[in-house]
Amino acid sequence: MEKLKLVRLSRCPIYEQLLLEEALLRADTGNWCLFNEEASPAIVMGISGKAEELINFEQVREKSIPIIRRFTGGGTVIVDANTCFVTLICNTSSTGIDPFPEKVHRWAEALYNPVFIGLNFSLRENDYVFGERKFGGNAQYMQRGRWLHHSSFLWDYEVEMMNCLTLPPKMPSYRQKRSHDEFLSKMCLHIDSKPHFFGEIKKSLAHHFDLEEGTIEEVKRIQNLPHRISTVLF
Repeated sequence: MEKLKLVRLSRCPIYEQLLLEEALLRADTGNWCLFNEEASPAIVMGISGKAEELINFEQVREKSIPIIRRFTGGGTVIVDANTCFVTLICNTSSTGIDPFPEKVHRWAEALYNPVFIGLNFSLRENDYVFGERKFGGNAQYMQRGRWLHHSSFLWDYEVEMMNCLTLPPKMPSYRQKRSHDEFLSKMCLHIDSKPHFFGEIKKSLAHHFDLEEGTIEEVKRIQNLPHRISTVLF
């Protein structure tokens, strides 16, 4: 099996995490997985998102929440200490998965199936759901011979924070214009603990890769290598 380096972050701001992801994708050739939790509040938009259509600026200003435009596609999310992040950066030669969004989504869905067994888990229109309720959002980046799959999981959430986002003009059909609280699900109602969640992902990854613990120092050395940077503070 091919080697994959697993790096555990904690309380790493999502802006910094996205910069690390971009460096690992563009300036390195290895397989990586990043775990992160307890990030500070922020709004993250996809590369083509229109802030005026997606964000309740009055509430965002009141809460002094930074807005970030990430280098990947996908929708707009608000994250905080209740969000768990898992990012996979892999070579097609290591996974047998060509860099096409649908193929990567289905591969990742299969990876997560054992983690959420018995919870009516599935991939719905690029979202991870329990039944009809979303608990995970995904963003991806494809390049020749390499791909990135970034997931934000709602361990818990506050309705007041979610209301910093408007109902988007384009939404998944299965949402059926439901409010945030009617549409979303909390993982803490279904999973024992965050360590258990990350541990189960590690077990699933071990069926596909030879796992090796990486360090933040190693990642930061890669970050210092020349590469294109598209992640910006709005």
